[in-house]
Amino acid sequence: MATKVHRVFVSYHHYNDQIYRDKFENLLKNTGIAVVRSVQLGDIDPNLNTDTIRRRIREDYLAESTVTVVLVGSETWKRKHVDWEIGSSVRHTDPNPRSGLLGILLPTYPLYKEKKYNPHTIPPRLYDNLECGYAELGLWNENPQIIQNWIHAAFDRRFKVNPDNQRISFAKNRSGDRWID
Repeated sequence: MATKVHRVFVSYHHYNDQIYRDKFENLLKNTGIAVVRSVQLGDIDPNLNTDTIRRRIREDYLAESTVTVVLVGSETWKRKHVDWEIGSSVRHTDPNPRSGLLGILLPTYPLYKEKKYNPHTIPPRLYDNLECGYAELGLWNENPQIIQNWIHAAFDRRFKVNPDNQRISFAKNRSGDRWID
């Protein structure tokens, strides 16, 4: 059976988890599993207005993706750009079909060693999509075959399950030790 190549967008907390984003790309490099992209620091001028930033993320980075992978570390849930990237990923429009959604808990996530998560310390929009069955959440793994299986399953769910994108987008980064509705 031929391997399906997916175009994967990676959403993550740049300052805390860049090392895992780089490891993730290296794990998949030259395997034929996926082409990995993400917004890097400095790619988009932070002084642009919010709507322009969201449009650029959608049109310039997510447009060709088929699956969005959210690398979940200790503070990923706080990041407005992660929220925007997830929201844009699961929104279906004619020029940009929605992407599958997969979360991966990183070793930097506080409950990683217990192999569990607190719903209020992962990105809220990711949690909503875990609850409705649109997304799945795995533990960091360095086996490309396992990652390929997760990515392909997320791809397959894209049009079998409706995503939950009702949550109001973050206006700014959050603080604290957990989110509260």
